[in-house]
Amino acid sequence: MTVFTVANSPEEAVEQLDALYQASVERLQTALRSFLTGGKPPSDQDRKSGAFVYPELRVTYLPDGPPPPVSRAFGKFTDTGVYSSTITHPMLYRAYLIEQLTLLADQYEITIETGPSQVEIPFSYVLDGADDLDMNAVTPAELVRHFPYADLSRIDDDLPNGQRPSVPGEVKPLSLFEAPRVDYSLQRLRHYTGTPYEDTQQFILFTNYHRYVDVFTAWAIRQLKEDNHYEAFSAAGHVRVDADTPNAHALVEGAPWRRFQMPAYHLIAPGGRGITLVNIGVGPSNAKNITDHLAVLRPQCWLMIGHCAGLRHSQRLGDYVLAHAYLRYDAVLDEALPIEIPIPPIAEIQIALEEAVANVSGDSGDALKARLRTGTVATYADRNWELTYAAQSRRINQSRAIALDMESATIAANGLRMRVPYGTLLCVSDKPLHGELKLPGAANLFYQRSVSEHLAAGLETIEILKRDEGAALHSRKLRSFDEPPFR
Repeated sequence: MTVFTVANSPEEAVEQLDALYQASVERLQTALRSFLTGGKPPSDQDRKSGAFVYPELRVTYLPDGPPPPVSRAFGKFTDTGVYSSTITHPMLYRAYLIEQLTLLADQYEITIETGPSQVEIPFSYVLDGADDLDMNAVTPAELVRHFPYADLSRIDDDLPNGQRPSVPGEVKPLSLFEAPRVDYSLQRLRHYTGTPYEDTQQFILFTNYHRYVDVFTAWAIRQLKEDNHYEAFSAAGHVRVDADTPNAHALVEGAPWRRFQMPAYHLIAPGGRGITLVNIGVGPSNAKNITDHLAVLRPQCWLMIGHCAGLRHSQRLGDYVLAHAYLRYDAVLDEALPIEIPIPPIAEIQIALEEAVANVSGDSGDALKARLRTGTVATYADRNWELTYAAQSRRINQSRAIALDMESATIAANGLRMRVPYGTLLCVSDKPLHGELKLPGAANLFYQRSVSEHLAAGLETIEILKRDEGAALHSRKLRSFDEPPFR
């Protein structure tokens, strides 16, 4: 019979979770080490006894009546009962877990417990910190035969997709993601971004051009020399510099970022309050891929800062587009989030984006309105959409779209799906319907003039949102009537 231990505080709960997790990881690494050097594999009894399992966090809320109404978006119960989740890397999530548990404990009479779950840790997720393991000593099939492995048939997004309704009397989910899903995404982040997932910050910018990376890198390294809260810079290629690093810019420039599909760059601050920039490249598939995985880190927000085609004659190259709505022609999320589901704008982010453009550009009043257009952004999966415009013009006209790109609707839709605040500020880089194409000479001139200001507007937006401390950022628009208590 599994025995759970009562935690007297959220801090104590995280300490208990970490002790359970570290013990399971050490037992699994020891068993792997023994097997790879000719020893026996773990016995069935070892597996049945829970030697390699994730820890489980359990919160019980059983009042005499229904939960009181609470207006905030998260950290609340919509029903009484027992809530549970498996946890991985408790110290990575320490601040998050303590925040969520504290919100619940301050509002409700709850019991917090920790104990071993029945879900085993896949062996591939404990290889970090065990460099002496020779994984070529046996075949992968032998490892899968004797050790817990990453069985993707047991990992799904049914809960964020709204496909797992709660059943009266059953244990309810405490958070959106169970430990195996989290571990899977953490490994994918390291693979795609070329940086430690631990370096990812809580405020995320996406771009689709490497020129933004160059400007961000130069700006970030300057910040390390200033009197602020930034303490290090982590770049794709596993390069990390701080204020005392000689030739920091040269080290970052020389990092092998080209090896990674979606290189990431992190300006690190205590508590994850820094800024992450990810160059996701072009297309909705990349946009869905990276946001699927970043979502497990529960960021405060993600913003798309990229280029678009302007669809209105009055727009000029270098003008901005603030998306208030999205025409989803990207297709990659249609099954997980049906296309008829509206993607509402998040007011706090919209206001911050507009304020940031005004602050950075110096425009106001009519000048700002002329430079910053708000409206619908159409997101297509076909980069050469112009070649079939005659067949698509009706839908574009009906939507009243003012700009077209290949990522923004995907990022916003996955933000809604994963309950992560989102926003879009695009820069018009061409006007193909009006004869202004992105040809090399004009494009280079446009990039020189616009990239720095556009990125500065994105960075200023994050600074505005940080000052709010995220209290109003997590809109109730992101959550349904039947949600897990944790953000």
